[in-house]
Amino acid sequence: MSTVTDPFAVTGKVVIVTGSTKGLGRAMAEGLAAAGATVVVSSRKQDLCDAVAADIAAATGAEVLGLACHVGDWDAVPGFVAAVHERFGRIDALVNNAGINPARVTPEAMTLEFWRKVFAVNLEGPLRMSQCVFSIMREQGGGSIVNIGTMAAYSGGGAICAYGSSKAALLNLTKSQAQEWAQYGIRVNLLSPGPFMSEMMEGGERTAPGFFELVAGGTFQKRIADPHEIVGPVQYLVSDASSFVTGDDISVSGGMHK
Repeated sequence: MSTVTDPFAVTGKVVIVTGSTKGLGRAMAEGLAAAGATVVVSSRKQDLCDAVAADIAAATGAEVLGLACHVGDWDAVPGFVAAVHERFGRIDALVNNAGINPARVTPEAMTLEFWRKVFAVNLEGPLRMSQCVFSIMREQGGGSIVNIGTMAAYSGGGAICAYGSSKAALLNLTKSQAQEWAQYGIRVNLLSPGPFMSEMMEGGERTAPGFFELVAGGTFQKRIADPHEIVGPVQYLVSDASSFVTGDDISVSGGMHK
């Protein structure tokens, strides 16, 4: 008798989710833990990582590690990845979710300092994290890297040009890594969310009343998504259900046009 296995199962997989103490990152960490994964919760502040990890562990019964890392600090990433590997002995998936859009700055007002700050977190952070998990995944026979992009990478926008540009570059990086690393069984994909309720979204409504209605109107479903609606797509890419998917960009946007 053949044994039927669930291709979407993530039980036993060790998954790092960066920027996972709030918003979409926390929803991903919670969802993956609830599905049986061992999850590493990470952001810049250790006390916050510890608190969120404890909450998720209590709610799901999963093993959850809180470990701080500022992904915009190039030299901090190797030690973080080494600590995770030492703790669990493997890293099956990396979700590069950490990202910033600290202010709405138009191109003519852009400073080099601001530009570099955004790119350090949104592009160089995923690059460095991926570099550091690469050798681990290669030695263990494979893994999955999921970069979190944005639909703003396609539409652009004067006040979000640094953010959108960094995420557009992340798409190109994703395709390059996927092509180079496929030979080692490492898959690299991009998820591009549309409007999800988050602190960033709420900030947009505060500074520009009517923002919610505007962005919801850009989707076929005419709404803003709940953060937990990202869990299914990220679990798909972490799991073996997506074993023949790499170098792809999957939008989770309620039907927004690329």
